[in-house]
Amino acid sequence: MRCAIVHYHELALKGRNRDYFEQRLVSNIQLALKDLGIKRVENLRSRIRVLLPPNSSAEVIRDRLTRVCGIANFSLAHTVALNLASPNLDELSAAIIEELRSKSFSTFRVTAKRADKRLSLTSMDVERTVGAAVCKGTDKTVSLKDPDLTVYIELLTKDAYFSVEKIQGPGGLPVGVSGKVACLISGGIDSPVAAYRMIKRGCRALFIHFSGRPLVSRDSEDKVHELVQNLTAYLYDSRLYVIPFGEIQREIVLNTPAPFRVVLYRRMMLRIAEELARKEQCWGLVTGDSLGQVASQTPENLSVVEEAAELPLLRPLIGMDKLEITDEAKRIGTYDTSIEPDQDCCKLFTPPHPSTKTRIDDLRKIERALDITRLVKQGIDKAELSEFTFPA
Repeated sequence: MRCAIVHYHELALKGRNRDYFEQRLVSNIQLALKDLGIKRVENLRSRIRVLLPPNSSAEVIRDRLTRVCGIANFSLAHTVALNLASPNLDELSAAIIEELRSKSFSTFRVTAKRADKRLSLTSMDVERTVGAAVCKGTDKTVSLKDPDLTVYIELLTKDAYFSVEKIQGPGGLPVGVSGKVACLISGGIDSPVAAYRMIKRGCRALFIHFSGRPLVSRDSEDKVHELVQNLTAYLYDSRLYVIPFGEIQREIVLNTPAPFRVVLYRRMMLRIAEELARKEQCWGLVTGDSLGQVASQTPENLSVVEEAAELPLLRPLIGMDKLEITDEAKRIGTYDTSIEPDQDCCKLFTPPHPSTKTRIDDLRKIERALDITRLVKQGIDKAELSEFTFPA
């Protein structure tokens, strides 16, 4: 019988709430695999067993499980029946030898874990016995320090599982255990990574994109649709609001001093995003800000932008540099889309010398020239909603 054995780390520390976190992880695994004919996902002694159909694709299963937040690592394993009272490892050794015939390696090691301590054999006993049998059956050499291949064995009450690969998951917490947040997403590198980092902490994500339309093309919107579809593979379903922001920007340009434009744009975006967030029952707003990366992300400007919102403003990238953010974008698969050229609304009417140390008192005086209530309502009224699901 083929199965996936899933391990988690952080969930095991949750005390009385552990059952809730584990059941959420089981449910998310079922959602991730729902179109593949998976019949059973079971919670077993600090691990989760996924029973796989005979014709299921190992590559597809691997790709899906590597996107399930909460999974620390997993193995695509084979099962051998085990007698708890009188365990005989001959059948297990024979199955492992047969599996290894298709593998290319010179050295190996066996690593065993005994989940049920009532088993008369210890983990070390199993490693010695199976390792000796594999040596004899394959004419390969044991190397405990730097093997070409590792055989992983897990011993439960009635079954033993073995695999030759341990695959890393994203870790973190299962999506859905930490409420819902509204993620402001551009077509750039940073904001999709910021959204991912909140998803990995168990948050469901609502996405909000500000487009320069009608003053620019839909290029940024097309990119954002692709980015959200990518991130939905971690969420299973998501919603995206696109706000045509060009006319609001033009009004800001006509009525306010040039050095303050970008900060004013961002304050207006937060106000509109907050209204949508409340409508969608989100508890916080998420941005891709990284301290000092651009003029609008100086300490002073971050402070005056944040003042425009009442909901908590979360900046998961605040202490990361561009290289760290880029590496994570590549790892989660958003980088190639993010670097495609587009027309970002924040680049519209950008002044040559933007203010980097804006004071809140000055900004409040400047904003008196704007009908903020009307502009926020204009943004909300013109918001366009798209919905995404995974698997599609």
